[in-house]
Amino acid sequence: MRQGRLTRRNLALFAAPSLGLAAIGLPLTVYLPSFYSAQLGLDLSAVGLAFMTVRLLDIGLDPLLGVLMDRTRTPIGRFKPWLAAGTPLLMLASALLFFAKPGVSSNYLILGLALAYGGWSICVLAQTSWGSLLSPLYNERSRIYGWWQAFNLVGLLLILTLPIAANSVDPGPTTGVRSMGLYLIVMLPLSAALAVLFVKEPAPSPSAPLARMSDWPKLMRSNAVRRILIADLLIGLAFGMDGALFLFFFTKAKGFSSGFANVGLLLYFLGGLLGGPLWTWLARKTNKHTALAAACVSSIAGLLVLYVIPNNNLLWGCIASVISGLPYAASNQLVRSLMADAGDEEKLKSGVDRTGLLYAVLTGTSKIGSALAVGVTFVGLDRVGFDATSDHNGPVATMGLHALFLGLPGVLFILAAVVLIRYPLTRQRHDEIREALERQPAG
Repeated sequence: MRQGRLTRRNLALFAAPSLGLAAIGLPLTVYLPSFYSAQLGLDLSAVGLAFMTVRLLDIGLDPLLGVLMDRTRTPIGRFKPWLAAGTPLLMLASALLFFAKPGVSSNYLILGLALAYGGWSICVLAQTSWGSLLSPLYNERSRIYGWWQAFNLVGLLLILTLPIAANSVDPGPTTGVRSMGLYLIVMLPLSAALAVLFVKEPAPSPSAPLARMSDWPKLMRSNAVRRILIADLLIGLAFGMDGALFLFFFTKAKGFSSGFANVGLLLYFLGGLLGGPLWTWLARKTNKHTALAAACVSSIAGLLVLYVIPNNNLLWGCIASVISGLPYAASNQLVRSLMADAGDEEKLKSGVDRTGLLYAVLTGTSKIGSALAVGVTFVGLDRVGFDATSDHNGPVATMGLHALFLGLPGVLFILAAVVLIRYPLTRQRHDEIREALERQPAG
């Protein structure tokens, strides 16, 4: 094994928790908002505001978690204990959210979301921070997060097949959601245990300075960090809006059945899985930020394909779903790989390892994007008179759906690509940083 290069076995074991973590993230933004509004009877605005409020309040937790993780010292590492601790919270949240019954209040939804987002923050922050330590190499980090994202997409595909399979056995409005909850309660602890038990975590130097809460504003002084966070926010908001409205767009604007809409979402993430190696390859041949900007342009092309497909045409619906999903993997894997490189630059400047704090800030921008996505889209649909329970919305409501699913995300992708044009931390610059870090004395 070449220095700094991981075996496929270790990459797979490290990425295993994503099978559960990704699977809870998708229903929270795609299935649960419509489930609580259309099936459980909560008002659209109440659902949108609940998701947005909990997500935004949860953001304040991330810097604290990041600092606590950076300051953690245990025999098994900084981040693995947190991954183990956050998993039971997600299991409890799954039981509450996915097995709710008609008549639940918005407070019940808020409680379940608070547990879900809190546990998800702990687990995802621990896993992604841990991944940045597995190798110092520029290309290898793209490979690590490429595997991480691939397992995320496999988790999404697994959770998406459950409603289809479950409804074929026991058709009903709540069967699919219940099957997702059961999957999560089983998969979350099993997948987390594989990583914690069988993958080592590099230990920090005992004499290294410890990160502090007051450090996080200092990170904003970095040009690279600022651009990563802005691009991640814009891309996350764009994908979040499309995810929140995917089922509505296919069923209400394009005339597909709800059953095919689920298949379309499955094919969308299959496209993401197929496209993942492409973005890793492109990042290796050029630079990570160049590959990410190219993915933004590709995302716009995917939206155009969805716009022009004929209504209720199954063949074109399948093709368009796969094409539009090809860029999906790029943002998650490349942004986290870029942040690992930015962490090296910060460590060289300050002498402090702020890995957890950096990924906490990154997790925060992801939360802002997803929170605004659900809030903006559902409140926006409500304002234009869109009826989630009707198949006959007026032209104004349908136009509003198109604008929120296609128009605004397209603008956000363009802005993200512009932010990445003058990104400073290239491959050559990172090689210089790693050489300087290796020359420093231990600790």
